[in-house]
Amino acid sequence: MKVLIEYLENYDEAWERMGYKHPGDAGFDLRAAIPAPVVVKPGQKAVIPNGFRLALADAPSDAFEVQIRPRSGLIAHHDAMATLGTIDFNYRGEYKTMIFNFGAQDFVVNPGDRISQAVVCPIVRPEILAVASVDKNTARGAGGFGSTGTS
Repeated sequence: MKVLIEYLENYDEAWERMGYKHPGDAGFDLRAAIPAPVVVKPGQKAVIPNGFRLALADAPSDAFEVQIRPRSGLIAHHDAMATLGTIDFNYRGEYKTMIFNFGAQDFVVNPGDRISQAVVCPIVRPEILAVASVDKNTARGAGGFGSTGTS
């Protein structure tokens, strides 16, 4: 499989081209392809263009998706993060990243900042069936949030 990247005019030619930084990396970084800084206020979000279109080649057309994922450094150092997103195989618009500011101070996204990462993932499309009841007799049962304890 190949990832085909079409760089758009808002992707600065001075920035390095997208690719995996280290052997074994799951994702490749996406940049903020913006002309000027964007301020994301506490509790607010911003949609930031990434400056490219993407297509997957040499792969079954409906067997993969691209996930937009957070970069760990943003949340660890700035209390801001990219929200997780799924890009379907047939989307051909510009990729964008939604940034949410969880912190108490403004978060500034600068042109060229690495703000998220893209991971190509296989998808499974099981048949969806309506049934009268599902088996509830499992070890976990209906136990949800926090049901296994805190330690």
